[in-house]
Amino acid sequence: MIPFEMVEPTSLNEALSLLDPQEPTIRPVAGGTALMLMMKAGVFTPTRLICLHRIEPDFSRIALTDKGELRIGAMATLRELEKDANVAARLPVLARAMRTLSSVRVRNVARVGGALAHGDPHMDLPPVLSALGARVSIAGPNANRELPLEKLYAGYYETVLEKNELITAVTVPALNGRKAAYMKVTSRTVDDWPSLGVAVTFALSDGRISDPIVVVSAATEKVTRMSAAEKALQGAAPDDTALQRAGDAAADEVETLSDAHGSAPYKRELLRVYLRRAVRQALDDNARP
Repeated sequence: MIPFEMVEPTSLNEALSLLDPQEPTIRPVAGGTALMLMMKAGVFTPTRLICLHRIEPDFSRIALTDKGELRIGAMATLRELEKDANVAARLPVLARAMRTLSSVRVRNVARVGGALAHGDPHMDLPPVLSALGARVSIAGPNANRELPLEKLYAGYYETVLEKNELITAVTVPALNGRKAAYMKVTSRTVDDWPSLGVAVTFALSDGRISDPIVVVSAATEKVTRMSAAEKALQGAAPDDTALQRAGDAAADEVETLSDAHGSAPYKRELLRVYLRRAVRQALDDNARP
């Protein structure tokens, strides 16, 4: 491995000042689980890494806001997110999803901000948080901004983050009675990269689905909302006919990608089946975190 400089700023502002938008070999590092693999494979050769471990501890906290939303600091580890009592009580779908997100060793090191900023469409966290209506807070040298998490992704391994911007937190609204589920399909072990990830949330009123959100990943080049499937679910009773119609709509709408985890036609059929299963799982009030 080619030698590089490691810098450890003690504040967010200092970290931002060390980023150079004109120099692609300078990168921030949080947990480093993905970045180190890229470096070992020779895909990325840094001249400087900016380690974020010593910035203000507030960016590692997971806490409830005055509005009852969950604010997750970008430097919180995935394991801390998995074990947090407020996550388990208020967002059990997120707690369940974390248990099959890679291995415990990785979750002990990987950070929430890095998992979102990496832009890998196979990540489990982005589709779940997107379906939950999460918003991502971004800091830059001149201004801060906030956007829906699903808008963070621009393409395959591409985000809208500028080279001198950092994710600082993710804010997740309360479910307020909405149903939610995430289903992950793997071709190997349960904690492997998925062939398909599908997350759903919706309200249930008088036995009918309202305001559904359907988010797909792994089969697509980025985290993707399924508007045709959402339209098919809106106002429908969650019976076999309606769920099959929604699965068909999603399969017809999406452009799937072939990779080592499955062919494009295979992933399309997975989506057709697992969207139905995800809705049914969300309806199961006996599901436990």
